[in-house]
Amino acid sequence: MKKMKRLLSVLLIMICVNLTANAATIGYADFQKVLSEYSFARNAYKDIDNKYTELQEYAISKDKQYKTIESPIQKKTFEDQTQKEFQAKEERIYNLRNQKEKVIRDNVMAACKAVAAAKKLDAVVDGGVIYAGGVDVTNDIIQYLNSQPQK
Repeated sequence: MKKMKRLLSVLLIMICVNLTANAATIGYADFQKVLSEYSFARNAYKDIDNKYTELQEYAISKDKQYKTIESPIQKKTFEDQTQKEFQAKEERIYNLRNQKEKVIRDNVMAACKAVAAAKKLDAVVDGGVIYAGGVDVTNDIIQYLNSQPQK
């Protein structure tokens, strides 16, 4: 009977150790904080905002020019030309924003993978869905991103 209890105890301990050894370790991060403290992302979004401000200034400037034109034919020509220029400028800003966001997204993904590997985590998820448990790796991701050369 003693041997049976001892065997059951050892078996129970082995099962518990095995369960804890195979438990997934989840990391989580506050990605809003990551983006706000990632210097490349801050600079990229600031650059994009400046481009939109320039576009607004362009529109205001063209509106002032439009008001000085008296001929209806010249007004129509001016409108058409200005609309084409405005759309081209807007398209360039849109493409720039998409390009920068792709670089940011790729860099954040690489940082998550590097931090997960370094901390031996099975996954990194958005911290907004974690109520208990897990490992907060927000600052580790920010530190990793800001230590990398800027593209």
